[in-house]
Amino acid sequence: MLRRLLLAALLPVAVAASAAPTAASPDFSADRFRAHVSFLSDDLLEGRDTGSRGYDIAAAYVASQFEGLGLKPGGTGGGWFESVPLRRATLVGPKPVVTISGPTGRRDWENGSDVLVGPSVAEQVQDIEAPVVFAGYGLDSPPQGVDDYAGLDVRGKVVAVLAGAPTDLPSEIAAHLSDTKDAAAARRGAIGLVVLPTDLSEKATPWPVRIRHASAPRMAWLDRDGRPEDEAPGLRIGATLNTSAAEALFAGAAKGFSAVRAEASNTRAHPGGFALATKIRIRRSSQWAQVNSPEVIGMLPGSDPELRGQYVVLMAHLDHLGIKDDAAPGEDRIYNGALDNAAGIATMLEAARAFVASGKPPKRSVIFIANTGEEKGLLGADYFAHFPTVPIASIAAVVDLDMPLLLYDFTDVIAFGADHSTLARAVADAAGQMGVALSPDPMPEENIFVRSDHYMFVRQGVPGILLATGFANGGEKQWREFLSTHYHSVADDMRQPIHWTQGARYAELNYRISRILADAPERPRWYEGDFFGDRYAPAAPRVKR
Repeated sequence: MLRRLLLAALLPVAVAASAAPTAASPDFSADRFRAHVSFLSDDLLEGRDTGSRGYDIAAAYVASQFEGLGLKPGGTGGGWFESVPLRRATLVGPKPVVTISGPTGRRDWENGSDVLVGPSVAEQVQDIEAPVVFAGYGLDSPPQGVDDYAGLDVRGKVVAVLAGAPTDLPSEIAAHLSDTKDAAAARRGAIGLVVLPTDLSEKATPWPVRIRHASAPRMAWLDRDGRPEDEAPGLRIGATLNTSAAEALFAGAAKGFSAVRAEASNTRAHPGGFALATKIRIRRSSQWAQVNSPEVIGMLPGSDPELRGQYVVLMAHLDHLGIKDDAAPGEDRIYNGALDNAAGIATMLEAARAFVASGKPPKRSVIFIANTGEEKGLLGADYFAHFPTVPIASIAAVVDLDMPLLLYDFTDVIAFGADHSTLARAVADAAGQMGVALSPDPMPEENIFVRSDHYMFVRQGVPGILLATGFANGGEKQWREFLSTHYHSVADDMRQPIHWTQGARYAELNYRISRILADAPERPRWYEGDFFGDRYAPAAPRVKR
């Protein structure tokens, strides 16, 4: 059956290739785009969960499309895949319990009430108690003049930090600093991290939404020695607290949590840290299983003798959320992931087809990657960035294709990550060719820059972007409604009123960006003084902004 499905899926590509357009003008087909999304978001693929049979079928589909287009295998051992070894941790036994004790006594919270505790990929059984220190937002970045740990001793203690970051920091830097709070705490010697609510964090993700994922499994990729990847070694426990638990944590302190939260309601404020009078104890048990899930990798060799050893990467994540465990009888239980992210894969396949159908090979080589484990924490992209099938220094740029919102006719786009390098010029040129405007990040509270796969390449020193459809021409209303009603729900399926012509336009725009990058005389350069370039590519050449 799978063979018949894949052959049937491949026929439109073969027919289209036989009637390729002229070299100067590859076409972008709304029908082809829809066909890819329809197959990848079908119930038969069971939500494409990382490590599942549905994901493996989707990976086979993408590999067959790559082969049908005439791409070369770019995986390990001359094949289409790079297998990613993963550890899945699941909570077992009694629910985790968080205990806070101090001047006003002791109180317990079970997981999923006013505390959230996930499983551990590092220790299977834990019962750990330690004093607590409040460290503001928990940010540590000398270039921005931010050190929330100044004057605090957190060695052997649990650090309590506010969610998010002040709004006086640039949004993408703030997103990065928020994403790396655990590493900052570990560098200071902390053994745990608990996150406290703010007005902004509760607005962005209300507590009832967070509770839905209270017992969700956690994954980490394994290194060549079988150890889970860990950028915060020594940080053993963690939790997210709601208001009542946070108030108990501040019992007996010089300043209560309500006062701290009120201070943080001024979104530009930087509340100072201080030691608390309480201890926190966390008890949890985790069960482990090892799974493997492949990256799917195709390559189009470059034509220029001097540039073909450099690579432009187009990628999109193939995985989604799988099957809803707690669905009622007769209720839809498949997280189909039509827009997130079958649409991104369709974009990549249309762009790959355009490169081939143009009749003009790119000067640089182009790699096309379908990533696994994005929904589990950008795992496949991070693994490839650590164990690439080509030298990481030879990757000139990354263009990430993740969840284009195709529910309206977009007239602008947001290029997350473009402001840090000359990638911005390629985006501006391509958008200008199509009459599409560029807009700044309209949703900084969503931390989108650190929530998609390009971010893992940026952290290896490679300039990268994610192009999102913008807020103009009715886009804001569509984005707000999608995020509140369809994002990461079973409603993200083919029943949505998707504008397939806009999928074709989005594919064309990303193709144009990638073509410019592949044919440019010089690879993208980090701007002088850029935060990410200075942090992750200090020896790379620079240009003035």
